[in-house]
Amino acid sequence: MSQNCPIKQGKLESAMEKRTFDLKTPDLGDSDKIELVKWYLKQGESVSEGDEILELVTDKASFPIESPMDGVLTEILFQEGSQVKKGDILGRLSIPV
Repeated sequence: MSQNCPIKQGKLESAMEKRTFDLKTPDLGDSDKIELVKWYLKQGESVSEGDEILELVTDKASFPIESPMDGVLTEILFQEGSQVKKGDILGRLSIPV
């Protein structure tokens, strides 16, 4: 098959396209102190929807955070032990389109 075949090129291009999803600190109530205590994945590892990605702890409780979709953890923006606040982008997932 010729490399100029538009159907083959279209499939190849769409297979390579990816979008990103920001993993943000959720609203955990009225807690002022939120600590990111554990990443369950390393950068570059794949994750499935529902898998635990990280764990946040407040002065009141521990919150395991699950992946909202399948993807690859492409960026970790806060390290374990970091203090974070609601809305902070903790990391990013790359999601195939």
